[in-house]
Amino acid sequence: MSQPRVSLWATEEIDEELQVDVNLAIGNYGQNGLYEDAQPKIDEATLIAVQHQMAQQAAFSQIPDAVKRFIVHFHQAVLENNLAEITVAYESGWNRLTEKHYSKTEWPEAEVIAPLVNDDQLFLILYRELYYRHVYSRLQPDIDDRFHSYENSCELFNYLLNSEDGPVSLQLPEQWLWDIVDEFIYQFQSFYVWRAKVKTKTEEELVMLADGSQVWSAYSVLNVLYSLIQKSKINEFILAQQQNKSEAEIAEIVGDYGSLPLYHMLGYFSLIGLLRVHVLLGDFTLALKVVENVELNQKNPFTRVTACHVATYYYVGFCYIMLRRYPDAIRVFVQILNFILRMRQYHTRSYQYDQINKTADRMYALFAICNALSPSRLDDNILNIVKDRYGDQFAKLSRGDEGLPAFEELFLYACPKFISANPPPYDDPEQLASYAEEPPSEPAQRHLALFVADVRAQAAVPTLRSFLKLYTSLDAAKLASFLDADEEEMVQQMMAVKAASRSVSRVGTEKNLLDGQMISTSDMDFVINENMVHISEVTVGRRFAGWFIRNTEHAQRVLDGVKNGPLPLAPQPAAGSEAESKSAPAQQKKVAWATAAKA
Repeated sequence: MSQPRVSLWATEEIDEELQVDVNLAIGNYGQNGLYEDAQPKIDEATLIAVQHQMAQQAAFSQIPDAVKRFIVHFHQAVLENNLAEITVAYESGWNRLTEKHYSKTEWPEAEVIAPLVNDDQLFLILYRELYYRHVYSRLQPDIDDRFHSYENSCELFNYLLNSEDGPVSLQLPEQWLWDIVDEFIYQFQSFYVWRAKVKTKTEEELVMLADGSQVWSAYSVLNVLYSLIQKSKINEFILAQQQNKSEAEIAEIVGDYGSLPLYHMLGYFSLIGLLRVHVLLGDFTLALKVVENVELNQKNPFTRVTACHVATYYYVGFCYIMLRRYPDAIRVFVQILNFILRMRQYHTRSYQYDQINKTADRMYALFAICNALSPSRLDDNILNIVKDRYGDQFAKLSRGDEGLPAFEELFLYACPKFISANPPPYDDPEQLASYAEEPPSEPAQRHLALFVADVRAQAAVPTLRSFLKLYTSLDAAKLASFLDADEEEMVQQMMAVKAASRSVSRVGTEKNLLDGQMISTSDMDFVINENMVHISEVTVGRRFAGWFIRNTEHAQRVLDGVKNGPLPLAPQPAAGSEAESKSAPAQQKKVAWATAAKA
Protein backbone atom coordinates (compact mmCIF):
# COMPACT_ATOMS: atom_id res chain seq x y z
CA MET A 1 0.00 0.00 0.00
CA SER A 2 1.15 3.55 -0.72
CA GLN A 3 2.04 5.68 2.24
CA PRO A 4 -0.53 8.30 3.29
CA ARG A 5 0.12 11.83 1.99
CA VAL A 6 1.70 14.17 4.49
CA SER A 7 -0.56 17.09 5.47
CA LEU A 8 0.49 20.59 4.58
CA TRP A 9 0.40 21.59 8.25
CA ALA A 10 2.83 18.77 9.17
CA THR A 11 5.73 20.11 7.12
CA GLU A 12 8.99 19.45 8.89
CA GLU A 13 11.09 22.41 9.89
CA ILE A 14 14.19 23.01 7.80
CA ASP A 15 17.29 24.50 9.29
CA GLU A 16 17.72 28.07 8.11
CA GLU A 17 21.52 27.66 8.01
CA LEU A 18 21.41 24.68 5.68
CA GLN A 19 24.14 25.16 3.05
CA VAL A 20 24.74 23.19 -0.15
CA ASP A 21 28.36 22.26 -0.93
CA VAL A 22 28.42 22.19 -4.73
CA ASN A 23 31.85 20.54 -4.95
CA LEU A 24 30.77 17.74 -2.64
CA ALA A 25 27.52 17.19 -4.53
CA ILE A 26 29.05 17.16 -8.01
CA GLY A 27 32.62 16.06 -7.46
CA ASN A 28 35.60 16.77 -9.68
CA TYR A 29 35.79 14.10 -12.31
CA GLY A 30 38.18 15.96 -14.59
CA GLN A 31 41.80 14.83 -14.84
CA ASN A 32 44.24 17.71 -15.32
CA GLY A 33 41.50 19.63 -17.12
CA LEU A 34 41.31 17.13 -20.00
CA TYR A 35 37.62 16.64 -19.52
CA GLU A 36 36.77 20.10 -18.21
CA ASP A 37 34.49 20.94 -21.13
CA ALA A 38 32.57 17.72 -20.75
CA GLN A 39 32.13 18.13 -16.99
CA PRO A 40 28.48 18.90 -16.13
CA LYS A 41 27.91 22.21 -14.39
CA ILE A 42 24.96 23.62 -12.43
CA ASP A 43 23.68 26.88 -13.75
CA GLU A 44 24.13 29.69 -11.22
CA ALA A 45 20.55 30.91 -11.66
CA THR A 46 19.25 27.41 -10.97
CA LEU A 47 21.34 27.19 -7.81
CA ILE A 48 20.03 30.54 -6.60
CA ALA A 49 16.47 29.44 -7.31
CA VAL A 50 16.97 26.24 -5.33
CA GLN A 51 18.44 28.13 -2.40
CA HIS A 52 15.58 30.63 -2.56
CA GLN A 53 13.03 27.82 -2.55
CA MET A 54 14.69 26.19 0.44
CA ALA A 55 14.69 29.51 2.28
CA GLN A 56 10.98 29.92 1.56
CA GLN A 57 10.29 26.43 2.87
CA ALA A 58 12.22 27.24 6.02
CA ALA A 59 10.27 30.48 6.45
CA PHE A 60 6.99 28.67 5.82
CA SER A 61 7.73 26.13 8.53
CA GLN A 62 8.18 28.95 11.04
CA ILE A 63 4.71 30.43 10.47
CA PRO A 64 2.47 29.69 13.48
CA ASP A 65 -0.47 27.41 12.77
CA ALA A 66 -2.92 30.10 13.92
CA VAL A 67 -1.56 32.46 11.27
CA LYS A 68 -1.82 29.76 8.59
CA ARG A 69 -5.43 29.07 9.49
CA PHE A 70 -6.19 32.79 9.48
CA ILE A 71 -4.70 33.28 6.00
CA VAL A 72 -6.65 30.31 4.61
CA HIS A 73 -9.87 31.59 6.17
CA PHE A 74 -9.17 35.16 4.98
CA HIS A 75 -8.55 33.94 1.43
CA GLN A 76 -11.74 31.89 1.42
CA ALA A 77 -13.75 34.92 2.58
CA VAL A 78 -12.30 37.06 -0.24
CA LEU A 79 -13.03 34.34 -2.81
CA GLU A 80 -16.66 34.12 -1.67
CA ASN A 81 -17.04 37.92 -1.34
CA ASN A 82 -18.24 37.29 2.21
CA LEU A 83 -18.21 40.89 3.41
CA ALA A 84 -18.99 40.06 7.03
CA GLU A 85 -16.14 37.54 7.32
CA ILE A 86 -13.73 39.86 5.50
CA THR A 87 -14.60 42.67 7.90
CA VAL A 88 -13.97 40.52 10.97
CA ALA A 89 -10.70 39.20 9.55
CA TYR A 90 -9.50 42.66 8.57
CA GLU A 91 -10.51 44.69 11.62
CA SER A 92 -10.04 42.04 14.29
CA GLY A 93 -8.07 38.98 13.19
CA TRP A 94 -5.21 40.77 11.45
CA ASN A 95 -4.62 43.22 14.33
CA ARG A 96 -4.90 40.52 16.99
CA LEU A 97 -2.35 38.27 15.28
CA THR A 98 -0.08 41.25 14.65
CA GLU A 99 0.01 42.06 18.36
CA LYS A 100 0.63 38.42 19.25
CA HIS A 101 3.21 37.34 16.66
CA TYR A 102 4.44 40.27 14.57
CA SER A 103 4.45 43.36 16.77
CA LYS A 104 8.17 43.94 16.12
CA THR A 105 8.80 41.84 13.01
CA GLU A 106 7.46 41.61 9.48
CA TRP A 107 4.63 39.34 8.47
CA PRO A 108 5.64 36.45 6.18
CA GLU A 109 6.27 37.58 2.63
CA ALA A 110 3.59 36.98 0.02
CA GLU A 111 5.73 34.38 -1.79
CA VAL A 112 5.99 32.37 1.42
CA ILE A 113 2.25 32.14 2.06
CA ALA A 114 1.40 31.70 -1.65
CA PRO A 115 0.95 27.87 -1.31
CA LEU A 116 -1.77 28.47 1.29
CA VAL A 117 -3.89 30.48 -1.18
CA ASN A 118 -3.14 28.48 -4.33
CA ASP A 119 -1.03 31.34 -5.64
CA ASP A 120 -4.10 33.59 -5.98
CA GLN A 121 -2.58 36.79 -7.40
CA LEU A 122 -5.44 39.08 -6.34
CA PHE A 123 -5.29 37.93 -2.75
CA LEU A 124 -1.50 38.21 -2.75
CA ILE A 125 -1.79 41.84 -3.90
CA LEU A 126 -4.23 42.55 -1.06
CA TYR A 127 -1.97 40.70 1.36
CA ARG A 128 1.05 42.77 0.27
CA GLU A 129 -1.00 45.92 0.85
CA LEU A 130 -1.47 44.85 4.47
CA TYR A 131 2.14 43.64 4.66
CA TYR A 132 3.67 46.97 3.62
CA ARG A 133 1.23 48.95 5.75
CA HIS A 134 2.47 46.95 8.73
CA VAL A 135 6.10 47.69 7.77
CA TYR A 136 5.41 51.43 7.54
CA SER A 137 3.46 51.63 10.81
CA ARG A 138 5.44 49.28 13.07
CA LEU A 139 8.92 49.03 11.51
CA GLN A 140 11.36 51.14 9.53
CA PRO A 141 10.92 50.64 5.76
CA ASP A 142 14.07 50.49 3.63
CA ILE A 143 14.35 51.57 0.01
CA ASP A 144 13.30 48.13 -1.26
CA ASP A 145 10.12 48.29 0.82
CA ARG A 146 9.35 51.76 -0.55
CA PHE A 147 9.87 50.71 -4.16
CA HIS A 148 7.99 47.42 -3.83
CA SER A 149 5.04 49.02 -2.02
CA TYR A 150 4.71 51.43 -4.95
CA GLU A 151 4.79 48.54 -7.44
CA ASN A 152 2.13 46.66 -5.47
CA SER A 153 -0.11 49.74 -5.32
CA CYS A 154 0.22 50.11 -9.10
CA GLU A 155 -0.75 46.46 -9.57
CA LEU A 156 -3.82 46.86 -7.36
CA PHE A 157 -5.10 50.01 -9.03
CA ASN A 158 -4.33 48.68 -12.51
CA TYR A 159 -6.40 45.61 -11.70
CA LEU A 160 -9.32 47.76 -10.51
CA LEU A 161 -9.17 50.35 -13.29
CA ASN A 162 -7.98 48.40 -16.33
CA SER A 163 -9.54 44.98 -15.99
CA GLU A 164 -10.33 43.44 -19.39
CA ASP A 165 -13.63 42.08 -18.10
CA GLY A 166 -14.90 45.49 -16.98
CA PRO A 167 -15.77 46.20 -13.33
CA VAL A 168 -14.38 43.59 -10.95
CA SER A 169 -16.76 41.81 -8.61
CA LEU A 170 -14.53 42.24 -5.57
CA GLN A 171 -16.17 43.36 -2.33
CA LEU A 172 -14.19 44.93 0.50
CA PRO A 173 -15.27 46.72 3.71
CA GLU A 174 -15.54 50.49 3.52
CA GLN A 175 -12.92 50.80 6.25
CA TRP A 176 -10.42 48.82 4.18
CA LEU A 177 -11.17 50.86 1.04
CA TRP A 178 -10.46 54.07 2.92
CA ASP A 179 -7.28 52.59 4.40
CA ILE A 180 -6.07 51.62 0.91
CA VAL A 181 -6.43 55.20 -0.34
CA ASP A 182 -5.15 56.71 2.90
CA GLU A 183 -2.10 54.44 3.06
CA PHE A 184 -1.34 55.06 -0.62
CA ILE A 185 -1.10 58.79 0.07
CA TYR A 186 0.78 58.29 3.34
CA GLN A 187 3.45 56.17 1.65
CA PHE A 188 3.73 58.78 -1.10
CA GLN A 189 4.18 61.50 1.52
CA SER A 190 6.65 59.40 3.52
CA PHE A 191 8.73 58.71 0.41
CA TYR A 192 9.03 62.42 -0.42
CA VAL A 193 10.08 63.29 3.13
CA TRP A 194 12.65 60.45 3.14
CA ARG A 195 13.95 61.27 -0.35
CA ALA A 196 14.65 64.91 0.57
CA LYS A 197 17.25 63.81 3.19
CA VAL A 198 20.23 63.53 0.83
CA LYS A 199 23.00 63.24 3.42
CA THR A 200 21.64 60.01 4.91
CA LYS A 201 21.63 58.04 1.63
CA THR A 202 24.06 55.21 0.85
CA GLU A 203 25.71 54.75 -2.53
CA GLU A 204 23.27 51.98 -3.43
CA GLU A 205 20.29 54.16 -2.52
CA LEU A 206 21.66 57.05 -4.57
CA VAL A 207 21.93 54.81 -7.64
CA MET A 208 18.40 53.41 -7.15
CA LEU A 209 16.94 56.91 -6.68
CA ALA A 210 18.70 58.15 -9.80
CA ASP A 211 17.29 55.25 -11.85
CA GLY A 212 13.80 55.30 -10.25
CA SER A 213 12.86 58.93 -10.68
CA GLN A 214 9.27 57.97 -11.58
CA VAL A 215 8.71 55.92 -8.44
CA TRP A 216 6.07 57.62 -6.26
CA SER A 217 5.94 60.59 -8.63
CA ALA A 218 3.27 63.17 -7.87
CA TYR A 219 1.91 62.73 -11.39
CA SER A 220 1.30 58.99 -10.93
CA VAL A 221 -0.39 59.48 -7.54
CA LEU A 222 -2.67 62.23 -8.86
CA ASN A 223 -3.39 60.13 -11.95
CA VAL A 224 -4.60 57.21 -9.82
CA LEU A 225 -6.91 59.39 -7.72
CA TYR A 226 -8.36 61.28 -10.68
CA SER A 227 -8.86 57.97 -12.55
CA LEU A 228 -10.83 56.51 -9.64
CA ILE A 229 -13.00 59.63 -9.51
CA GLN A 230 -13.60 59.54 -13.25
CA LYS A 231 -14.27 55.79 -13.32
CA SER A 232 -16.78 55.92 -10.49
CA LYS A 233 -18.38 59.17 -11.75
CA ILE A 234 -18.73 60.19 -8.14
CA ASN A 235 -19.13 63.90 -8.89
CA GLU A 236 -21.98 63.15 -11.30
CA PHE A 237 -23.55 60.96 -8.60
CA ILE A 238 -23.38 63.74 -5.98
CA LEU A 239 -24.89 66.31 -8.35
CA ALA A 240 -27.65 63.89 -9.36
CA GLN A 241 -28.51 63.31 -5.71
CA GLN A 242 -28.61 67.04 -5.05
CA GLN A 243 -31.03 67.39 -7.97
CA ASN A 244 -33.29 64.70 -6.40
CA LYS A 245 -33.12 62.37 -9.39
CA SER A 246 -34.55 58.87 -9.19
CA GLU A 247 -32.43 55.80 -8.50
CA ALA A 248 -32.90 54.59 -12.07
CA GLU A 249 -31.68 57.90 -13.47
CA ILE A 250 -28.69 57.90 -11.11
CA ALA A 251 -27.79 54.31 -12.08
CA GLU A 252 -27.86 55.30 -15.74
CA ILE A 253 -25.62 58.30 -15.04
CA VAL A 254 -22.93 56.49 -13.05
CA GLY A 255 -22.81 53.42 -15.31
CA ASP A 256 -21.54 49.93 -14.52
CA TYR A 257 -18.57 51.04 -12.45
CA GLY A 258 -20.31 53.63 -10.30
CA SER A 259 -23.17 51.26 -9.49
CA LEU A 260 -20.84 48.92 -7.60
CA PRO A 261 -20.14 49.74 -3.93
CA LEU A 262 -16.41 49.11 -4.42
CA TYR A 263 -15.93 51.81 -7.07
CA HIS A 264 -18.53 54.11 -5.53
CA MET A 265 -16.73 54.31 -2.18
CA LEU A 266 -13.28 54.41 -3.79
CA GLY A 267 -14.51 57.45 -5.72
CA TYR A 268 -15.66 59.18 -2.53
CA PHE A 269 -12.41 58.39 -0.74
CA SER A 270 -10.36 59.53 -3.73
CA LEU A 271 -11.99 62.96 -3.47
CA ILE A 272 -10.82 63.18 0.13
CA GLY A 273 -7.44 61.81 -0.92
CA LEU A 274 -7.08 64.53 -3.54
CA LEU A 275 -7.98 67.12 -0.91
CA ARG A 276 -5.13 65.80 1.22
CA VAL A 277 -2.58 65.62 -1.62
CA HIS A 278 -3.22 69.20 -2.75
CA VAL A 279 -2.88 70.38 0.86
CA LEU A 280 0.46 68.57 1.14
CA LEU A 281 1.59 70.27 -2.06
CA GLY A 282 0.45 73.67 -0.77
CA ASP A 283 -2.43 74.41 -3.17
CA PHE A 284 -5.23 75.14 -0.72
CA THR A 285 -7.64 76.70 -3.20
CA LEU A 286 -7.45 73.70 -5.53
CA ALA A 287 -7.84 71.39 -2.53
CA LEU A 288 -11.22 72.94 -1.69
CA LYS A 289 -12.14 73.08 -5.37
CA VAL A 290 -11.74 69.30 -5.65
CA VAL A 291 -14.36 68.67 -2.93
CA GLU A 292 -16.66 71.54 -3.88
CA ASN A 293 -19.58 69.16 -4.43
CA VAL A 294 -19.13 67.42 -1.07
CA GLU A 295 -21.39 68.72 1.69
CA LEU A 296 -20.00 68.66 5.21
CA ASN A 297 -22.82 66.96 7.06
CA GLN A 298 -23.63 63.65 8.71
CA LYS A 299 -25.51 62.28 5.68
CA ASN A 300 -22.49 61.75 3.41
CA PRO A 301 -21.18 58.18 3.00
CA PHE A 302 -17.64 59.10 4.01
CA THR A 303 -18.88 59.81 7.54
CA ARG A 304 -19.47 56.06 8.00
CA VAL A 305 -15.69 55.68 8.31
CA THR A 306 -14.68 57.75 11.32
CA ALA A 307 -11.04 58.16 10.25
CA CYS A 308 -12.15 59.55 6.88
CA HIS A 309 -14.72 61.80 8.55
CA VAL A 310 -12.14 63.32 10.89
CA ALA A 311 -9.48 63.68 8.17
CA THR A 312 -11.91 65.50 5.85
CA TYR A 313 -12.77 68.14 8.43
CA TYR A 314 -9.13 68.54 9.46
CA TYR A 315 -7.89 69.29 5.94
CA VAL A 316 -10.87 71.50 5.06
CA GLY A 317 -10.36 73.50 8.26
CA PHE A 318 -6.64 73.87 7.59
CA CYS A 319 -7.36 75.13 4.08
CA TYR A 320 -9.64 77.79 5.54
CA ILE A 321 -6.85 78.89 7.90
CA MET A 322 -4.34 79.28 5.07
CA LEU A 323 -6.95 81.22 3.08
CA ARG A 324 -7.53 83.50 6.12
CA ARG A 325 -11.12 82.39 6.49
CA TYR A 326 -10.90 81.92 10.24
CA PRO A 327 -14.66 81.92 11.03
CA ASP A 328 -15.21 79.06 8.58
CA ALA A 329 -12.27 77.16 10.08
CA ILE A 330 -13.65 77.62 13.60
CA ARG A 331 -17.07 76.40 12.48
CA VAL A 332 -15.57 73.29 10.86
CA PHE A 333 -13.40 72.44 13.88
CA VAL A 334 -16.23 72.94 16.37
CA GLN A 335 -18.50 70.64 14.38
CA ILE A 336 -16.04 67.74 14.17
CA LEU A 337 -14.63 68.15 17.69
CA ASN A 338 -18.13 68.01 19.18
CA PHE A 339 -18.74 64.88 17.12
CA ILE A 340 -15.57 63.28 18.52
CA LEU A 341 -16.60 64.19 22.07
CA ARG A 342 -20.02 62.62 21.62
CA MET A 343 -18.65 59.46 20.01
CA ARG A 344 -15.58 59.01 22.21
CA GLN A 345 -16.95 55.94 23.96
CA TYR A 346 -17.32 54.18 20.60
CA HIS A 347 -13.92 55.26 19.28
CA THR A 348 -12.16 53.25 21.98
CA ARG A 349 -13.29 50.10 20.17
CA SER A 350 -11.59 51.17 16.94
CA TYR A 351 -8.01 50.19 16.18
CA GLN A 352 -7.58 53.75 14.87
CA TYR A 353 -8.47 55.30 18.22
CA ASP A 354 -4.96 56.73 18.77
CA GLN A 355 -4.80 58.26 15.30
CA ILE A 356 -8.20 59.93 15.74
CA ASN A 357 -7.12 61.37 19.09
CA LYS A 358 -3.89 62.75 17.61
CA THR A 359 -5.81 64.46 14.82
CA ALA A 360 -8.25 65.86 17.38
CA ASP A 361 -5.35 67.30 19.42
CA ARG A 362 -4.01 69.01 16.32
CA MET A 363 -7.43 70.50 15.59
CA TYR A 364 -7.64 71.87 19.14
CA ALA A 365 -4.32 73.64 18.48
CA LEU A 366 -5.62 75.03 15.18
CA PHE A 367 -8.80 76.15 16.94
CA ALA A 368 -6.67 78.10 19.43
CA ILE A 369 -4.90 79.87 16.55
CA CYS A 370 -8.19 80.74 14.84
CA ASN A 371 -9.77 81.99 18.04
CA ALA A 372 -6.81 84.28 18.69
CA LEU A 373 -6.96 85.74 15.17
CA SER A 374 -10.76 85.94 15.02
CA PRO A 375 -12.27 85.80 18.54
CA SER A 376 -15.70 84.23 18.73
CA ARG A 377 -17.99 82.52 21.21
CA LEU A 378 -19.10 79.75 18.96
CA ASP A 379 -18.64 77.00 21.54
CA ASP A 380 -17.51 77.58 25.12
CA ASN A 381 -17.04 73.85 25.75
CA ILE A 382 -14.39 73.51 23.02
CA LEU A 383 -12.74 76.73 24.16
CA ASN A 384 -12.43 75.38 27.72
CA ILE A 385 -10.79 72.20 26.46
CA VAL A 386 -8.33 74.28 24.42
CA LYS A 387 -7.42 76.30 27.50
CA ASP A 388 -6.83 73.09 29.47
CA ARG A 389 -4.57 71.52 26.83
CA TYR A 390 -2.74 74.59 25.53
CA GLY A 391 -3.16 77.03 28.39
CA ASP A 392 0.33 78.57 28.26
CA GLN A 393 0.38 79.02 24.49
CA PHE A 394 -3.22 80.22 24.42
CA ALA A 395 -2.47 82.99 26.93
CA LYS A 396 0.52 84.17 24.86
CA LEU A 397 -1.37 84.34 21.56
CA SER A 398 -2.95 87.69 22.42
CA ARG A 399 0.27 89.47 23.40
CA GLY A 400 1.21 90.88 20.01
CA ASP A 401 4.81 90.27 18.98
CA GLU A 402 5.46 88.34 22.18
CA GLY A 403 2.96 85.74 21.04
CA LEU A 404 4.65 84.95 17.72
CA PRO A 405 6.68 82.02 19.15
CA ALA A 406 3.44 80.51 20.47
CA PHE A 407 1.85 80.83 17.01
CA GLU A 408 4.88 79.16 15.43
CA GLU A 409 4.88 76.33 17.98
CA LEU A 410 1.19 75.53 17.55
CA PHE A 411 1.34 75.83 13.77
CA LEU A 412 4.31 73.46 13.38
CA TYR A 413 2.67 70.97 15.72
CA ALA A 414 -0.74 71.01 14.05
CA CYS A 415 0.07 71.51 10.35
CA PRO A 416 0.33 68.58 7.90
CA LYS A 417 3.75 67.31 6.82
CA PHE A 418 4.13 69.35 3.66
CA ILE A 419 6.16 67.96 0.78
CA SER A 420 8.02 69.46 -2.15
CA ALA A 421 7.13 68.17 -5.60
CA ASN A 422 10.68 68.79 -6.87
CA PRO A 423 13.06 65.93 -5.98
CA PRO A 424 16.77 66.43 -5.31
CA PRO A 425 18.94 66.09 -8.48
CA TYR A 426 20.02 62.49 -7.90
CA ASP A 427 20.84 62.07 -11.59
CA ASP A 428 23.50 64.83 -11.48
CA PRO A 429 26.28 64.21 -8.90
CA GLU A 430 27.62 67.79 -9.05
CA GLN A 431 24.25 69.42 -8.49
CA LEU A 432 23.47 66.84 -5.81
CA ALA A 433 26.65 67.78 -3.93
CA SER A 434 25.72 71.47 -3.96
CA TYR A 435 22.17 70.56 -3.01
CA ALA A 436 23.44 68.63 0.02
CA GLU A 437 25.66 71.56 1.11
CA GLU A 438 22.90 74.16 0.78
CA PRO A 439 19.56 72.38 0.92
CA PRO A 440 16.42 74.47 0.32
CA SER A 441 14.19 75.36 3.23
CA GLU A 442 11.68 72.82 4.42
CA PRO A 443 8.18 73.15 2.91
CA ALA A 444 6.71 73.52 6.40
CA GLN A 445 9.04 76.45 7.10
CA ARG A 446 7.94 78.22 3.91
CA HIS A 447 4.27 77.89 4.82
CA LEU A 448 5.06 78.96 8.37
CA ALA A 449 6.77 82.11 7.07
CA LEU A 450 3.66 83.03 5.05
CA PHE A 451 1.39 82.39 8.02
CA VAL A 452 3.55 84.34 10.49
CA ALA A 453 3.70 87.29 8.10
CA ASP A 454 -0.08 87.52 8.28
CA VAL A 455 -0.04 87.13 12.07
CA ARG A 456 2.64 89.81 12.44
CA ALA A 457 0.47 92.25 10.47
CA GLN A 458 -2.21 91.77 13.13
CA ALA A 459 0.15 91.92 16.11
CA ALA A 460 -1.12 95.34 17.23
CA VAL A 461 -4.80 94.39 16.98
CA PRO A 462 -5.34 93.07 20.57
CA THR A 463 -3.75 96.15 22.16
CA LEU A 464 -5.67 98.59 19.99
CA ARG A 465 -8.94 96.74 20.57
CA SER A 466 -8.45 96.93 24.33
CA PHE A 467 -8.19 100.75 24.13
CA LEU A 468 -11.11 101.19 21.74
CA LYS A 469 -13.43 99.14 23.96
CA LEU A 470 -13.03 101.74 26.72
CA TYR A 471 -14.45 104.62 24.68
CA THR A 472 -17.34 105.53 22.43
CA SER A 473 -15.42 108.45 20.93
CA LEU A 474 -11.77 109.30 21.23
CA ASP A 475 -9.43 111.98 19.92
CA ALA A 476 -6.95 110.56 17.40
CA ALA A 477 -4.00 112.34 19.01
CA LYS A 478 -4.91 110.92 22.42
CA LEU A 479 -5.18 107.38 20.98
CA ALA A 480 -1.79 107.82 19.32
CA SER A 481 -0.28 108.79 22.66
CA PHE A 482 -1.73 105.65 24.24
CA LEU A 483 -0.03 103.58 21.56
CA ASP A 484 3.28 105.49 21.76
CA ALA A 485 3.07 106.16 18.02
CA ASP A 486 2.48 109.10 15.72
CA GLU A 487 -0.90 109.60 14.07
CA GLU A 488 0.16 108.12 10.74
CA GLU A 489 1.34 104.89 12.37
CA MET A 490 -1.83 104.85 14.48
CA VAL A 491 -3.98 105.04 11.34
CA GLN A 492 -2.05 102.13 9.83
CA GLN A 493 -2.72 100.05 12.93
CA MET A 494 -6.41 100.92 12.82
CA MET A 495 -6.57 99.87 9.19
CA ALA A 496 -5.00 96.58 10.25
CA VAL A 497 -7.76 96.19 12.85
CA LYS A 498 -10.38 97.00 10.22
CA ALA A 499 -8.92 94.40 7.82
CA ALA A 500 -8.69 91.78 10.56
CA SER A 501 -12.38 92.25 11.39
CA ARG A 502 -13.45 91.47 7.79
CA SER A 503 -13.41 87.99 6.37
CA VAL A 504 -14.99 85.90 3.65
CA SER A 505 -17.28 83.37 5.26
CA ARG A 506 -20.07 80.97 4.40
CA VAL A 507 -23.26 82.57 5.67
CA GLY A 508 -25.31 79.41 5.18
CA THR A 509 -26.78 79.61 1.70
CA GLU A 510 -23.58 78.68 -0.15
CA LYS A 511 -23.24 75.16 -1.52
CA ASN A 512 -19.55 75.06 -2.44
CA LEU A 513 -16.80 75.22 0.17
CA LEU A 514 -15.07 78.09 -1.64
CA ASP A 515 -18.17 80.27 -1.82
CA GLY A 516 -18.76 82.97 0.77
CA GLN A 517 -19.60 86.57 1.53
CA MET A 518 -17.62 89.35 3.17
CA ILE A 519 -18.79 89.67 6.78
CA SER A 520 -17.68 91.41 9.94
CA THR A 521 -16.17 89.03 12.49
CA SER A 522 -15.71 91.54 15.30
CA ASP A 523 -18.08 92.68 18.02
CA MET A 524 -16.82 96.23 17.57
CA ASP A 525 -16.66 98.72 14.71
CA PHE A 526 -15.29 102.24 14.35
CA VAL A 527 -15.05 105.15 11.94
CA ILE A 528 -12.60 108.06 11.72
CA ASN A 529 -14.19 111.46 11.22
CA GLU A 530 -11.57 114.17 10.89
CA ASN A 531 -9.62 113.98 14.18
CA MET A 532 -12.12 111.88 16.11
CA VAL A 533 -12.50 108.12 16.31
CA HIS A 534 -16.10 106.97 16.89
CA ILE A 535 -16.53 103.44 18.26
CA SER A 536 -19.69 101.38 18.27
CA GLU A 537 -19.86 98.02 20.01
CA VAL A 538 -22.17 95.34 18.73
CA THR A 539 -23.56 93.31 21.60
CA VAL A 540 -23.59 89.66 20.81
CA GLY A 541 -26.22 87.73 22.69
CA ARG A 542 -25.21 84.60 24.49
CA ARG A 543 -25.76 81.41 22.56
CA PHE A 544 -27.95 79.06 24.56
CA ALA A 545 -28.23 76.28 21.98
CA GLY A 546 -24.96 74.62 22.96
CA TRP A 547 -25.83 74.76 26.66
CA PHE A 548 -29.21 73.13 26.12
CA ILE A 549 -27.74 70.46 23.83
CA ARG A 550 -25.04 69.49 26.35
CA ASN A 551 -27.49 69.30 29.25
CA THR A 552 -30.03 67.37 27.17
CA GLU A 553 -27.36 64.84 26.24
CA HIS A 554 -26.34 64.57 29.90
CA ALA A 555 -29.96 63.98 30.93
CA GLN A 556 -30.30 61.33 28.22
CA ARG A 557 -27.18 59.53 29.49
CA VAL A 558 -28.53 59.57 33.04
CA LEU A 559 -31.88 58.19 31.85
CA ASP A 560 -30.16 55.44 29.86
CA GLY A 561 -28.13 54.53 32.92
CA VAL A 562 -31.27 54.25 35.04
CA LYS A 563 -33.00 52.11 32.40
CA ASN A 564 -30.02 49.78 32.00
CA GLY A 565 -29.51 49.37 35.75
CA PRO A 566 -30.82 46.32 37.63
CA LEU A 567 -34.29 46.46 39.12
CA PRO A 568 -34.49 46.75 42.93
CA LEU A 569 -35.39 43.59 44.81
CA ALA A 570 -38.92 43.24 46.15
CA PRO A 571 -39.28 43.41 49.94
CA GLN A 572 -39.92 40.00 51.48
CA PRO A 573 -43.21 39.80 53.47
CA ALA A 574 -43.08 38.75 57.12
CA ALA A 575 -44.31 35.29 58.15
CA GLY A 576 -47.24 36.70 60.17
CA SER A 577 -48.52 38.71 57.23
CA GLU A 578 -48.83 35.75 54.85
CA ALA A 579 -52.57 35.48 55.43
CA GLU A 580 -53.02 39.19 54.80
CA SER A 581 -51.13 38.99 51.55
CA LYS A 582 -53.37 36.15 50.34
CA SER A 583 -56.48 38.07 51.22
CA ALA A 584 -55.43 41.07 49.14
CA PRO A 585 -54.35 39.77 45.71
CA ALA A 586 -55.60 42.89 43.96
CA GLN A 587 -53.17 45.09 45.88
CA GLN A 588 -50.22 42.89 44.88
CA LYS A 589 -51.02 43.30 41.19
CA LYS A 590 -50.64 47.05 41.55
CA VAL A 591 -46.93 46.67 42.45
CA ALA A 592 -45.61 46.27 38.93
CA TRP A 593 -41.90 46.39 39.75
CA ALA A 594 -42.22 43.68 42.39
CA THR A 595 -43.96 41.35 39.95
CA ALA A 596 -41.22 41.95 37.37
CA ALA A 597 -38.53 41.27 39.91
CA LYS A 598 -40.09 37.94 40.94
CA ALA A 599 -40.45 36.94 37.29
